[in-house]
Amino acid sequence: MKKKWNILFCDPFLKPCPVSEFLDSCRPEHQVKVLHVLELLEAMGPTLPRPYADLLEDGIHELRIRLSGDQMRLLYFFCFETYIVVYRALRKTTSRVPEEYIHETMRYRQVFLSRIDADAIRRYADVES
Repeated sequence: MKKKWNILFCDPFLKPCPVSEFLDSCRPEHQVKVLHVLELLEAMGPTLPRPYADLLEDGIHELRIRLSGDQMRLLYFFCFETYIVVYRALRKTTSRVPEEYIHETMRYRQVFLSRIDADAIRRYADVES
């Protein structure tokens, strides 16, 4: 049986969430495209290949999306066996994702994992479904 992944936008107690703010700011047709690529990530998890996804550094991944010619990146990490936490959205303007965004996501992951355990994340995901 194929593993089912669950996508969460940030910590349920973090307000505001950078990815949620990004999605809210997108035009409706861009929201549809982003949600489609997120569905691919949810279905395939860490096996989602390029050009859709890539590993950046130390367990931080990027979801690669082109919106009206702009290269957008959503940074995320895996945790608790079946969860993908999407944290940061950015417009990519250089050849590589800037280190500051990768390290910010790494720091966020450390704080997230120190605040939430597997049971808490399951309860939150059940409420959201």
